[in-house]
Amino acid sequence: MGAYSYVALDGQGKRKKGITEADSARQVRQQLRDKGWFVESVNVSQKTSNKKSSGGLFSPSLNVADLALLTRQLSTLVGSGMPLEECLKAAAEQSEKARVRGLLLSVRSKVLEGFSLASALKEYPRAFPVLYQATVNAGEHSGHLDQVLDRLADYMEDQQQIRNQIQIASIYPSILIFVAIGIIVFLLKSVVPQIVGAITATGGELPGPTRWLLASSGWIETYWLHSLIVFALIGLCVHLFNRRKERRIRTHRLFLRLPLIGRISRGFNTSRFIGTVAMLSSAGVPLVEAMKIASQVVSNLEIQARVNRAAISVSEGGSLHKALSEAGYFRPMMLHMIGSGEASGELDKMLSKTADAEDRQVKDLISTILGLMEPLMLIVMGGIVLIIVLAIVLPMMQMNALAG
Repeated sequence: MGAYSYVALDGQGKRKKGITEADSARQVRQQLRDKGWFVESVNVSQKTSNKKSSGGLFSPSLNVADLALLTRQLSTLVGSGMPLEECLKAAAEQSEKARVRGLLLSVRSKVLEGFSLASALKEYPRAFPVLYQATVNAGEHSGHLDQVLDRLADYMEDQQQIRNQIQIASIYPSILIFVAIGIIVFLLKSVVPQIVGAITATGGELPGPTRWLLASSGWIETYWLHSLIVFALIGLCVHLFNRRKERRIRTHRLFLRLPLIGRISRGFNTSRFIGTVAMLSSAGVPLVEAMKIASQVVSNLEIQARVNRAAISVSEGGSLHKALSEAGYFRPMMLHMIGSGEASGELDKMLSKTADAEDRQVKDLISTILGLMEPLMLIVMGGIVLIIVLAIVLPMMQMNALAG
């Protein structure tokens, strides 16, 4: 079965649009005619058979908010014991957006064809990121898809909350920047030229802030297009450089060395890896296999390569504590807790506690950074406004002195 979008007129002449499942477009037309509707058009909602189309520029996508809501709904439905295809159908019926409904029905059609959920999601990489697909794959391997989806929903909701906090924290500074730019443009076009002309006519010298403001304005007017081209070329070069996996690993290694970004990336990736290993191991998956599957949920390729080497070390008889210690990027507290779990025979329980503790620390760090971001931006904006005011006021004071 596939998902089809239709446009039809009902018995009262009102135009109806929707998405439904059927074996063919002909069957959809027949279903609509049985209702007494006049069919205008029936089209395939999503092309699942064409992988190139699915992964292309115009393939369907989901924003973080929609993906978080969808994941929470699926987590609840799968946890209730409903078959997976029925869960997908129910989630599609609950969605108010036709784009999301069509996407879910297309995924359901792949599941009905015998594909796993993770394999069906791979058809839509712009809607379901690689990290999302790997996490679902881990849940299907462990037989605890509901728990994995619940954990994934928590992660997506945390991402959405962080994004909302960043947006809220940047609203006031953005308004200040917009107003300041408007004032600067007005003064540079109307007031400053007159003041500069009057001072230069009398043989006076412009103050330093005024010269700086005029030089900056002239440079922007002359080279703004060149700057955009340079930035676009830099972005293109970075994209081309990172097309090969070996180079992406080097880029990810560089991210890990950055002060704040590296700490957050290490925390998120190590906590997700340890948490997934704990979940898989507690479900009966052998530790080495759990580590290999859990490595797929690690988004940083450098850390992913290290934990894969750690899995090899464990498969050769090494302890998990020692293997992760040699891998690096795992904080000493995490390693001590894992070592304690191995010694006490409660590794699964200790792994879960370790992941939760690391996750809380990262969230606290992000909250602190976001709390400091707004006052820091205000301080920066205050400094910029001060320079602008000096650039305008000092020439005025100089003119008054000359007039006096």
